[in-house]
Amino acid sequence: MIPRWLVAPQEFKGTLTAAEAAQAMRAGIREAAPEVLLDLAPLADGGPGTVDALLTGTPGERRVMTVQGPLGEPVEAAYALLESGQTAVIEMATASGLSLLDPENLDIRRASTYGTGELMRAALDAGCTRIIVGLGGSATNDAGTGALTALGYRFLDAKGRPLPPGGAALRHLARVDTSHQHPQLAEVELLAATDVTAPLLGPNGASRLFGPQKGADPDTVEELEEALLHFSRNVGQEFVRMPGVGAAGGLGYGLAVLASANIVSGYELVAQALHLERRMAVADMVLTGEGRYDRQTSFGKGPAALAYSGRALGRPVVLFAGSVLPEKGLDMSLFSTIVEAGSRSLTKAAAAQALQTAAAQWAATARHIKPYDARDAMHSDEDSASSWTS
Repeated sequence: MIPRWLVAPQEFKGTLTAAEAAQAMRAGIREAAPEVLLDLAPLADGGPGTVDALLTGTPGERRVMTVQGPLGEPVEAAYALLESGQTAVIEMATASGLSLLDPENLDIRRASTYGTGELMRAALDAGCTRIIVGLGGSATNDAGTGALTALGYRFLDAKGRPLPPGGAALRHLARVDTSHQHPQLAEVELLAATDVTAPLLGPNGASRLFGPQKGADPDTVEELEEALLHFSRNVGQEFVRMPGVGAAGGLGYGLAVLASANIVSGYELVAQALHLERRMAVADMVLTGEGRYDRQTSFGKGPAALAYSGRALGRPVVLFAGSVLPEKGLDMSLFSTIVEAGSRSLTKAAAAQALQTAAAQWAATARHIKPYDARDAMHSDEDSASSWTS
């Protein structure tokens, strides 16, 4: 029986897209194990790559427009229209993402999600009845106030003046004026697709867990935590502890409490569109990947969700990581094997080569693993969900 491996990496942040990572892994496996059949399924979980992943699994079209970036600069951002234009898929990362800023230009205190709101406004103007907002990869910590401002909301201080952009200003919030919100917003089904299970506040919340990677020093982290706490006390605290609302600097929270968004798993949306469970069921092994394996991975990110799904099906799941960050709480048993590719902080070409080499070295040994004995009992329609190639 010929081995079948499902190759489903996520993006390697800062270097490779999910599709580029899948191709690099494929090339490495081909070097060492040309006989293995491969099924490529580039993965996303609400963060970068979600539009591409859903367009792979669902007919639709890509649209590009110029919006405000996280610090107000113009950026080109893409979104997708699916199902004959009824559903829009928006990646907040393309408009308000960390990858849009150079490390020396990070400014989490004033970074805004306004551009994400511009994409949402375009989807509403296009007549969409369902909007999916992917929440991963943000440069922001403004609880979605920027996005909501683009949709007509006004966030005012005690003197009735609009707050400046960014999360730090939220400590001055006195009132929210919703009288000019987009007229279609109340009619649309709004889904906030999160890539993490983080709440808004606390050690695993928006500011304290994710703030440092966006350039926040310890004093700034606490300033932003206090600002979000003040914001929540003014707009409603019923969602503060809900898993996922801390994603994208609290964008999930703002959309839930002020725009009636439902918080959903970005991974589950993508997994359903790509028929991942059926494809795993006819694979002998599942290979995934990400730029860095750290404690955040287990908070609902795609590779971890894939590992749990694979475990439920009895399939080994192998993680290729650009780097592994040993830290307290890191679950080294989540994956059957962890391969450190050393592909972070490299150019795109160097990262692809490093990942290809790591995949080849691993495959040279893994090619001898016996295929899953019960696979031939699967139904043919489950086989048809995949595109196995030699």
